[in-house]
Amino acid sequence: MTWGLALDLLGTFFFAISGSLLAAKRGFDIVASLLLGSLTGLGGGVVRDLIIGRPPAAFDEPIHLIPPVLAAIVVFFMSGHVQRFWSTILIFDAVGLAVFCTTGTVTALDHGMNPIASLLLGVTTAVGGGLMRDVVANHDPQLFNPRDLYAVPAFAGSALIVAIWQLGWDGDVALYSVSAAVLVFRLLSLKFSWRVPNAHLVRAGQRRD
Repeated sequence: MTWGLALDLLGTFFFAISGSLLAAKRGFDIVASLLLGSLTGLGGGVVRDLIIGRPPAAFDEPIHLIPPVLAAIVVFFMSGHVQRFWSTILIFDAVGLAVFCTTGTVTALDHGMNPIASLLLGVTTAVGGGLMRDVVANHDPQLFNPRDLYAVPAFAGSALIVAIWQLGWDGDVALYSVSAAVLVFRLLSLKFSWRVPNAHLVRAGQRRD
């Protein structure tokens, strides 16, 4: 098993945990928990692989199906302790976001995508599963929360990976370092409620302050 694959499986597990926790929070059964966890953990990567034009790793390499199963089992036995706290879901989601923005970008670069496309696919890998999770669970998507940065750390991480790749510094140390930096950025944004300024529409006849 390569370090890249290990990191990908780790991201899948943490994203799947967030999906299964949301399912428990909404009162879904264990089957729905498994499906929502799988969608969260694998959804972004499947979209990325389809755009790249390769068989989705989730189906081509069955080992990717193990983390969602483990996540559903863990949440089934521990949900009573954690499901009441939305912050717990966001922490697991943050780990998945940090991992997938880097591995998604590297995967795109490895398959010959240009830097801009690779950056966008890295972000898609990072936010796609969480977006699917929230939509399917009928929860306001975190991606569109005006009081949250959410996608900004993913953009920053993907951009760093592209820059490192262009400089020829790519490697396992860089991959893990960027993932750690994105995780810290994301957790700090949650702790201090950082957000991007909202756009304000001005009606005709009104003056903007």
